[in-house]
Amino acid sequence: MSTRWTDWPSGILETLRHGVVIPAHPLALDASRQLDRRRQRALSRYYFDAGARGLAVGVHTTQFAIREVGLYAPVLELAMSVAADWPKEQPIMIAGLVGRTAQVLKEAQTARGIGYHAGLLSLAAFKGASEDELIEHAQAVAREMPLIGFYLQPAVGGILLSVDFWRRFAAIENVVAIKMAPFNRYRTLDVIRGVAEAGATDRVTLYTGNDDHILFDLINPFTVMVKGQPQILRIKGGLLGHWSVWVKRAVELLARVHKAVASGQIQEDLLGLESQITDTNAAIFDVAHDFHGVIAGCHEILRRQGLLDGIWCLDPKEGLSPGQKEEIDRVCASYPHLLDDDFVRANLDRWLA
Repeated sequence: MSTRWTDWPSGILETLRHGVVIPAHPLALDASRQLDRRRQRALSRYYFDAGARGLAVGVHTTQFAIREVGLYAPVLELAMSVAADWPKEQPIMIAGLVGRTAQVLKEAQTARGIGYHAGLLSLAAFKGASEDELIEHAQAVAREMPLIGFYLQPAVGGILLSVDFWRRFAAIENVVAIKMAPFNRYRTLDVIRGVAEAGATDRVTLYTGNDDHILFDLINPFTVMVKGQPQILRIKGGLLGHWSVWVKRAVELLARVHKAVASGQIQEDLLGLESQITDTNAAIFDVAHDFHGVIAGCHEILRRQGLLDGIWCLDPKEGLSPGQKEEIDRVCASYPHLLDDDFVRANLDRWLA
C-alpha cells in the first residue's frame, strides 16, 4: 500500500473527503478471552452491509491491549480480508497506531503491508513530552503512511494539545484528516483553528470522534478568523466508537445531515435527535462511572443483537458498571428508532456463515 495519500487507489480520497461513517471496530472474544474469528468477521460484514464506507481497526474500541497479546496483525488482517471481498466501493481502511516512535513505526509498516490506507495516530504514550517531540514523532510516522490525527479525551488516556500543535500537525503534508475526540467544545475548536491557520483545509478533512456531540458536530458550520478573514469549516463524517453499534441508523443519519446541509434547511426533528443520541451514548459509554464500562457497553449492544457471544474484554476487570445494564435497557426502550435490530436480525446468519 502507498506511503503517500496522493498514490491512493481511485475513490479512496474522495470517500474520505465526502464524509462517511467509519465505525471503530470492536474485538470479538470467546468465553476464554481468545479471538473469535467468526464473529470478528461477522462484525466487519455487518458494518459494510449497513453502509459504512470504512473501518478503523486497532483503535481504542478494539482494545489497545491487543498489542500485548499478539493480536494486532491478526485483527487487522481479518478486517482487511472482509474488505477485500466487499463487492461494492473499496472502503477506506484505517489502522490504529499506538505507542512511542519505534513501536508506531513498526505498526505503520505492518498496517501498510496488510493494505491499510492510513494510520490513526494516538499520542497517549507521550504524556509529559514537549510538543516539539510530538511533532517530530508525527513527522517520522508520516513518512511511513498517511496519517489521521487523533485528539483523544483525557478521561481515557489522551493528553491536552494546543492550537499551535494542531497548526503544526496539520501542516505535515501526509496528514489527510483529524478525528476530534476531546469531548470538549473548547478543544474541538482548537483543532479547527489549527487546521484553518495552517492553510490545510483543502487537504485535511475533519471527522468527529466526539461521541457526546455527534449530530451537532456534523450540522454546525465552524467560522474561524484567519488573518482577519472568516473561514467556514465543516466536520464531514464520523470515526466513532458509538458508531460501532446501530450502524444502519448512523449511515441514514449522516445521509440526512449531508442532504440538510446542502439544502440549507435543518429540520427541527433532526436537531431533536441530538439529545436522544447523546442520551444513548451516556448509557453505552458509562458516563456515570467515568467511562469505565465504555467498551463493555458497546459489546452489550452487539451481544443483544447476536453479533457477539458475550461482552468479554481482554482485561477481566473491564465490564459493565453497576446500573449500566439498566441504563442501556432504558435508552433502548426510549429510542427504538435509533436501533437497527431488525436489519441485524434479517442478516445475522449470513454474516456468521
